[in-house]
Amino acid sequence: MSTWSTLDTRIGPFTAVVDDEGAVLASGWTGEVDDLLPLIHPSLRPVEVRRVTDLGPVGKAITAYHDGDVGVIDGVPVRQRSGLFLEHAWQVLRTVPAGEPVTYTEYASRSGRPAAVRAAASACARNAAALFVPCHRVLRLDGSLGGFRWGVDVKRALLDHEAKAA
Repeated sequence: MSTWSTLDTRIGPFTAVVDDEGAVLASGWTGEVDDLLPLIHPSLRPVEVRRVTDLGPVGKAITAYHDGDVGVIDGVPVRQRSGLFLEHAWQVLRTVPAGEPVTYTEYASRSGRPAAVRAAASACARNAAALFVPCHRVLRLDGSLGGFRWGVDVKRALLDHEAKAA
């Protein structure tokens, strides 16, 4: 059975939904699990989820990240489904180092489709596993933040946090 928990972080409440194998299905800066469940692909969406106080390694990684160990999220397993390009693009996002944001154009190129800037932006917008698939590390060509499901203030706080830790 999938579990979920909300942890208090310096940026605000952070909730994660984790499958029975310890992979993150969805996560973000919200105190409401109902904000996350619709983001999970139907083939992975749990029928029911159980609230727990300890998410094990995922919870430890969330706390460590927010405490300054920004590389800890790299080893946390994530499970997302969609088309081949999106799944590949999410894997590519996980290779963008903390403190070294890229533009949407660079991200599209790294994803193997340099002309597919809109598709790269769509991969960020459809990412259910915020933080662990760090879509906050992608910026507009002019260096401005662009959008972020959890708010531009959260995106700025994450980038500042990673720049200080890197």
